[in-house]
Amino acid sequence: MFLAKREGRPLGGGTALTGPVTLPGDPAGAWIEGERRALAVYAPGGYHWAPGLGDEVLVLKTGERGELPCALGVPAQSGGLQPGEVLITAGAAAIRLKPDGTVDVTGRLTVNGTPVALQGVAV
Repeated sequence: MFLAKREGRPLGGGTALTGPVTLPGDPAGAWIEGERRALAVYAPGGYHWAPGLGDEVLVLKTGERGELPCALGVPAQSGGLQPGEVLITAGAAAIRLKPDGTVDVTGRLTVNGTPVALQGVAV
């Protein structure tokens, strides 16, 4: 069968590359073998992300001939994380989820737009 013969066929050239973001946001642009624009941005379920200018991103070439590239993410920087921890950062803000159920928040915390006074911290 024709389809069976095509299954697992390698594409010409690399199918995954890394390069700096040239157009921030979603869709994004990145420099991979030349500038590619209108890259769809993918992230884990429930996580929303817009790459910043100059971020190094992993770009996967999808489509029949690699004509539909998409940005998958940036290199992980897991220094200081314990196994099972998740750290989400944006500028000076951070949320650290720990396997024991602890949630550490760094930065100004608001709930539905209302500032939350933290222990020993003036809001």
